[in-house]
Amino acid sequence: MPSPIRPAVRNGRGAVSNPAGRFEPTRAEVLDDGWGSLDEALPALQTTVQPEPARSIISRNKSPDIPFDQSINPYRGCEHGCIYCYARPSHGYLNLSPGLDFETKLFYKADAARLLEEELSARNYRCSPITIGANTDPYQPIEREYRVTRSIIEVLARRRHPFSIITKSAMIERDIDLLAPLAKDNLVYALVSVTTLNNDIKRTLEPRTASPAARLRAIRSLSSAGIPVGVMVAPVIPVLTDAELEKIVEAAAAAGARSAGYVLLRLPYELKDLFREWLEQNEPLKAKHVWSRLHDMRGGRDNDPRWGVRQRGEGQYAELLAQRFAAACARHGLKHRERFVHNSALFVAGSTANSGESRQMSLL
Repeated sequence: MPSPIRPAVRNGRGAVSNPAGRFEPTRAEVLDDGWGSLDEALPALQTTVQPEPARSIISRNKSPDIPFDQSINPYRGCEHGCIYCYARPSHGYLNLSPGLDFETKLFYKADAARLLEEELSARNYRCSPITIGANTDPYQPIEREYRVTRSIIEVLARRRHPFSIITKSAMIERDIDLLAPLAKDNLVYALVSVTTLNNDIKRTLEPRTASPAARLRAIRSLSSAGIPVGVMVAPVIPVLTDAELEKIVEAAAAAGARSAGYVLLRLPYELKDLFREWLEQNEPLKAKHVWSRLHDMRGGRDNDPRWGVRQRGEGQYAELLAQRFAAACARHGLKHRERFVHNSALFVAGSTANSGESRQMSLL
């Protein structure tokens, strides 16, 4: 199947192409004009960042296989460029490509802190742990400048609201000053994603993420500060990264992780075609074997969206992965599939000012 645009590897980018999203009314295809234009060097891609107007900041889900029902995503799109990211198809809702657009056309929630204050102040709000970064990474590179994630944590800290953070960035170390005091009251839990310990694979698989060594250092820093931290081995890619399962668990345990989880590679919507292109460009000798293993665990399909199955897969190889992972966790003293018990009793409800005093007028 030909790509809608010329496939070529770009340094520092994950996707090979920029195909139209499934909602776009038009499609484009590059043709050779006979003048060698397809042989010309591709222009450099510039990252653009725009504010995204939003009426609310907390997203809610009722998925039975996800251990949280509230989440916040400070950014839309992600400069990390991980080719496997299941959030890529969401760019189609903006009439943008899940390919290179997802990595280069980014949006930030400029009013995140204000919106969060308003939602937490609502009379009908019921405190339930919030997960930051369930879709795109809250510590992607633009967080250094825009600090949206930092502003959200500040609000949650002021309100004594329980939350978790999922990231594959070492930038989380910057916010230890906020997280450590909260950890003393069981208000925060951190998960650091480690996909591979191989720098060569990481370079093309997740090109703008922190190195494996930096992520293990982040686990060590969080743990040393008294912040409960776990490792998420995600995604597990058959043939490509699954052999590292035990080594990642061992390294994370040595760094101070207390729990571990894993998720099998998921390829919803346009993601399956983007991943296929990436394999053909970067791992051509393994591509056929990867798909064979994946289809074995997905009932012969590229993707299986069923709840309870999509995270782990089915079949003998999926069962073997589960057994290996459980054994590795037991061997290194990590809790498998731990659900951290947040403390919700300290939540400061109602309408509060920055000082923590109530803005409600007296009825007397």
